[in-house]
Amino acid sequence: MLFLFLTASVLGIIIVFLKYSLWRHKCSQGMPGKKQGFFNVLGDLKDMFAYENSNDKYALHHHFIKVLKNRTELYQKQQLFSWWALYVPFVFLVKADAVKAVMKGFKTIDKSRVYNILKPLSGSGLGNLPSEEWKPRRKLLAPCFHTDILRVYMDVFNEHSQKLARFFSQETKKEFTYVKKPITLVAMDILCETVFGIQIGAFENEEDSGYVKSLHSLTEIYISRIYKFWQWPKFLFKFTKTYREMKFHEQVCHDFVTKVIREKKKSYLNRDMEYEKGKRKAVLDLLLELYSDSGELSEENIREDLKVFVFGGHDTASIAMTWALFLIGLYPDVQAKIHDELDRIFGDDVERYVTENDLNELKYLDCVIKETNRLYSPAPMFGRQIHEETNICGHTIPKGASCIVLAHFLHRDEDVFPDPEKFDPDRFLPENSSNIPEFAFVPFAAGPRNCIGQRYATMEMKTMLSTILRSFTVESLDGRDKVLPLMLITLHPSIPIRIKIRARKLRK
Repeated sequence: MLFLFLTASVLGIIIVFLKYSLWRHKCSQGMPGKKQGFFNVLGDLKDMFAYENSNDKYALHHHFIKVLKNRTELYQKQQLFSWWALYVPFVFLVKADAVKAVMKGFKTIDKSRVYNILKPLSGSGLGNLPSEEWKPRRKLLAPCFHTDILRVYMDVFNEHSQKLARFFSQETKKEFTYVKKPITLVAMDILCETVFGIQIGAFENEEDSGYVKSLHSLTEIYISRIYKFWQWPKFLFKFTKTYREMKFHEQVCHDFVTKVIREKKKSYLNRDMEYEKGKRKAVLDLLLELYSDSGELSEENIREDLKVFVFGGHDTASIAMTWALFLIGLYPDVQAKIHDELDRIFGDDVERYVTENDLNELKYLDCVIKETNRLYSPAPMFGRQIHEETNICGHTIPKGASCIVLAHFLHRDEDVFPDPEKFDPDRFLPENSSNIPEFAFVPFAAGPRNCIGQRYATMEMKTMLSTILRSFTVESLDGRDKVLPLMLITLHPSIPIRIKIRARKLRK
């Protein structure tokens, strides 16, 4: 009996193997990319191991990015290429037309299944909902990021930008400053005040905030897991020490957010005078009102949506800000133009709060931010799931494929951005940006499922940069050849960015 059971099991495995091998072989014939041999179980994963061992902990990552870069260049004419992880197809979109074909429609609006790995961090709210649930939720949440709401947050942006400027003033006598950490902590304070409506003092007391530390730890864990494909299956990941660490930090974050929600909910339901007379409402306050008005006042729904906003705003804005200072510090001519614009708008007043009108007047700084996001897109890749066989740019994409946009390489398309490695903010002047095709520049994703908080992020960045650069000049001590981009969840620098900060001599 046991022999028959084992025989049947082996035959079943062989049949499944043959079925998927035949399917993969057939699919690979209809798509650009390496043709998959019938008995090549690993698919393109085997290329992941063809790299030289070194002491660099990111050696595998650098090799993987090199492989993707080479294939992106190889398949420019075809506009996309396939990449197989075992029997799972990924389709990388390398030209704007291919990106448009996938991102513009509602049939391909679901996020790639790769995002499932990030769900404990980013939640199952707006960012990860299936299309049929996403549409009404997006419509419900859109008012939270309306211009009138964001305008109210300008004081928060300014208060914390001034705090960062005061920190920078203490750094002017030092040889250099590692800027990423202070920027990240200030961004975290801004996020908690605008999203939760509370002040956590992360910048002043980082060690006292278990929430901030656990959030950072979770980010590191997910980054590590993405490049360890053997940890993708949850049933295998559960056996690792990292999984237990992840669950601990998840619980810390869960408890923190739940406590804040319950306190705010209590105030809202009791209509406390403090709640009613508040000068500004955080996103959480708005969510309570929205869910109450819709009859769906669910603590779980609110918590999951808050996870999305924290995940999207926690690292993205600070990374973009760090890259911007890095580039501005490398190009004195660009920095001089920024200073000219700031002097014209603010004069010699380095403490005046930035207004919404100022943001609209900061035309050149806006170009600098866009060019920074082109070269170092905070979200270097994003994806959508294909639920039915689809034709993209003349190629048949199988059901179940994940279409991935490599923004880091898309933004270096020489047909759109000549001399793509050159840092040239003038590309985004009105007379030049009109020539950039739709979906060729996608720092905040694209199509109907783009980033709901992109205006929030831009306003925050412009406020912080204009506040800092009014008072200081910055000089980057390491070149772009040394500071390499790491395509993790966001685009991190390979080494800490060192900036020399000096007080400006304001013009009379």
